[in-house]
Amino acid sequence: MTPPVFAHGALRLYILSLLESGPMHGYEIIQAIEDRFGGTYTPSAGTIYPRLAKLEEEGLVSKVPDGRKTDYSITDAGRAELESRRHELDDIESEVTDSVRRLADEVRSSVNEAMKSLRADLAAAAREARTEARASGKTTDARIKETQLGARGALRDAELALNEFRHNVRTDLRQRAVRGELGDDLVRDLKARLDQIRADLF
Repeated sequence: MTPPVFAHGALRLYILSLLESGPMHGYEIIQAIEDRFGGTYTPSAGTIYPRLAKLEEEGLVSKVPDGRKTDYSITDAGRAELESRRHELDDIESEVTDSVRRLADEVRSSVNEAMKSLRADLAAAAREARTEARASGKTTDARIKETQLGARGALRDAELALNEFRHNVRTDLRQRAVRGELGDDLVRDLKARLDQIRADLF
């Protein structure tokens, strides 16, 4: 099972580390986390704001209204907790990066396997077409070349379609990661659907 992006208790520590540089409102915290991880992970508002409320309840952050926004600041108690756990921050960043990479690798592996299978099936279909042509007496060079060109054209079109599909899937996965919706269930469902498509086609 793929582990969560942030281990238990790690996100609250990470938020404290961001607030150490100065007051921030919730959306700025979300953007800062996205920037720290190069866009590979963006927590949702539904993830950040409950953590901020809990940190405020524990006296680790305070909030000050700023027009229509609310700024959050780290308190002395928050600085004390951050200092006592500072050695954990590097590990947290490594764990987040590894978690997102694993999800991307699982999807990439499924798509690559589907492409390999399609290439093999198309090559087999081309061989069968040449065999049938010879059996029916149509063994001229022109007929064989026509069959080969047709198979190569079909393979090219299929690979273009698969590449477009893979690009679209990656884009959709990145968007889900930005919304904090990328998880084990989605990856399992994607694998199952890819397997079903392969079974239906071949």
